[in-house]
Amino acid sequence: MKELHTGELFWPTTLQSVQTYEPLGAPLQVDVAIVGGGMSGIVCGLSLAEAGISAAVLERGTIAGGSSSANTGLLQFSNDIMLCDLIDQIGEGPAVQFYKACEEAVKRFGQICEQLPRDVGFRNRSSLYYASSEQDLPKLKREFETLKKHGFDVEFWSPDDISSRFPFRRPGAIITRGDAEINPFRFIQTAADHAARAGLRIYEHTDITGQRRSTNADRHILTTADGHEVTAKHVIFAIGYEPEELRGRLVKAELNRSFAAVTRVQPSSLLDRLWPERLMIWETARPYLYLRTTVDDRIVIGGLDEHTEHPIEGEKARHKRIRQLQEKLHALFPGLDSEFDYEWSATFGESRDNLPFIGEDPNIPGLYYGLGYGGNGSVYSIIAAQIIRDSIQGKDHPIAPIVGLDRPSLLKI
Repeated sequence: MKELHTGELFWPTTLQSVQTYEPLGAPLQVDVAIVGGGMSGIVCGLSLAEAGISAAVLERGTIAGGSSSANTGLLQFSNDIMLCDLIDQIGEGPAVQFYKACEEAVKRFGQICEQLPRDVGFRNRSSLYYASSEQDLPKLKREFETLKKHGFDVEFWSPDDISSRFPFRRPGAIITRGDAEINPFRFIQTAADHAARAGLRIYEHTDITGQRRSTNADRHILTTADGHEVTAKHVIFAIGYEPEELRGRLVKAELNRSFAAVTRVQPSSLLDRLWPERLMIWETARPYLYLRTTVDDRIVIGGLDEHTEHPIEGEKARHKRIRQLQEKLHALFPGLDSEFDYEWSATFGESRDNLPFIGEDPNIPGLYYGLGYGGNGSVYSIIAAQIIRDSIQGKDHPIAPIVGLDRPSLLKI
């Protein structure tokens, strides 16, 4: 089993008890088998259950126990690739359509959270996207004009606008309205229980070790490590990294590692004074730094991405990176407590064309992928649930060709 994170995670500490699910103990037949019980798997399962489709989630560990526990919970319609660059890459119409889908996905998160029986930390937020240097300013202004042209709710802040509100000054920033934050662990756990009550079957500690087609090729047969078979019309791989059967064949991606930390609880009044609107903050530099607050007045900070797929193992080596995050936090907010209670390193994936991999395998009917690579993975999980549900129901989703595994932008790489 791949180790997806090391260190001490924050989000699992915010939920005192979690629902547990038995391993699969007998043969199973469903319309849809979902491999993976993280953000993408549970959101897909909830979407299918609400549509009345027989589905089961098969998780080799525990629900939300993989990459999702290390997710920092920023929900933004902006992506790692700027809209102006995405337009250059795939054309104006598709690029804007994709950004609009991300904007709608954030709203859909809010709608789902309203149906859940407990608070999962969803809060509507705006984001401050600042230029890391003067050299980045022209590009940032171009992005602002592009977003504004296509109807996104944005404004541009000058250095004086920024320094009059925050204890730091930057060359310029875009403010994007319509973003949100969430506690990913509480959300997944609560959504899983909600989906189970709606008919979704969930099995933990159920490792899928084999996959084949039925004799007449109209079913997929999955085999568990315990020897049980799952027969399904459709299979969805909703896991946090590239499936081995796709390695180098369809998905062109890179697995990297990142670092994150969470501070002690801050004085609420001081946080409100130094951090107006609790804006989520990120920057134009690559790799970029990002920050947000939590509902209990902590600060989440992350970044320092490195081009290696394994999370850092040595505590001393991890602390060295975490100290760099601490220094960056202190430089931005010298009046706040920059001591950390939690810190971790985690694996994450990035696609080479900066888009997620969502949709049916072009060579294997009924086999789907919901791989939300990139900094916007949670938002992509909502899009994946919609695209895959529509495809299973025989409907066309408007952005399916943009994120499909046979999309033109991948052929150029």
